[in-house]
Amino acid sequence: MHNICCIGHITHDKVVTPGSVVHMPGGTSFYFSNAIRQMDTHYQLVTAVAAPELPYVTALRNAGIEVTVFPSQQTVFFENIYSQDQDNRTQRVLHKSDPFTVDQLGEVKAEIFHLGPLLADDIPVSLIRDLASRGKVSLDVQGYLREVREENVYPVDWLDKKEALPFISILKANETEMEKLTGTSDIQDGIQKLTAWGVAEVIITLGSKGSVIYCDGETSIIPAYIPEQVIDATGCGDTYMAGYLYRRTKGDSIKDAGNFAAAMATRKIEGSGPFEGTEKDVQDVLQQRATKLFTFC
Repeated sequence: MHNICCIGHITHDKVVTPGSVVHMPGGTSFYFSNAIRQMDTHYQLVTAVAAPELPYVTALRNAGIEVTVFPSQQTVFFENIYSQDQDNRTQRVLHKSDPFTVDQLGEVKAEIFHLGPLLADDIPVSLIRDLASRGKVSLDVQGYLREVREENVYPVDWLDKKEALPFISILKANETEMEKLTGTSDIQDGIQKLTAWGVAEVIITLGSKGSVIYCDGETSIIPAYIPEQVIDATGCGDTYMAGYLYRRTKGDSIKDAGNFAAAMATRKIEGSGPFEGTEKDVQDVLQQRATKLFTFC
C-alpha cells in the first residue's frame, strides 16, 4: 500500500507575457509529485493525459516517481496571459481532459488519497465516496470552484459540497477559495462551516501571512518563513500540501507538520519551477530562518 497517492490531471500550460510565450507542464499533481519525490515515503501519482503530453509522464518517471497514467482524448490546456502588470491575468481553458472514474481507481490503495481537481467535473463525488472507504481523502478544493464557459474560467461555488465534504478528511483552501466555498471571509467562521459540513481537518493558506490549521477542536497558527528572495510562487500551495501530508504520515503533530510544510513552500518560492530540494533543505529553513507571525480575530 502507498502512503500517499495523488490523483489529478497534469496540464499543458501556455504562459504569455509581453516578452515571451512559454509552454510547460503544470497542475496540482505535477507540483505535488515533484515536491514529494525526494521524501522518505511510498508515493504514487494517478493522472490522465493525451498522447502528445506523454513525455511529461516520462519525465516524472525518470525522476523516480511511480505514475499510473490513463488515456484521455485531450490534456487540460490552460492559457495564462499576463499584461505588463503581472497581477493582471487572463486565463482560458482551451482543452479539458476526461474525468476520472471509480472503475479506473478500483485497484489503487493508499493511506491518504490527495485529490487535485483542476476543473469542477474532474473528479465526481462518487469517486470521492469510494476512495473514502479505502483511506483518508485530502482535497485541494480549487478546481471545484472553477467553471469553464466558452473557454473562459469563472469562479463558482461547489454545488455538490454538502454531499462530498463528509467524505473529506483534510481540506485545503486559500482565503479567497474559503470565502467562495463558505460565503464568509472570516477565517474562524469559515472553518466552523467546513467542519459542520463534515471536514475533520481544515487548512487555510494565507500566502505570505502563513496558514491556519484546525483539527479536533484546536486551531494552530502556522507562520510563514521569510524567503531570501521571491522567484516563482507557482505551485507553492501544492508544495505545502506535499510537505504537510508527508509529515502527517510520519506521525507529526498538526503544528509540526504545518511548520514543515511552510518551510518547504518557502524553499519552493526561492526557485523557478517545481520544488527540487530535499528534506534536509527544509530542515535547514526550519532551523535557520526567521518567521512572519500574524493574528486573526
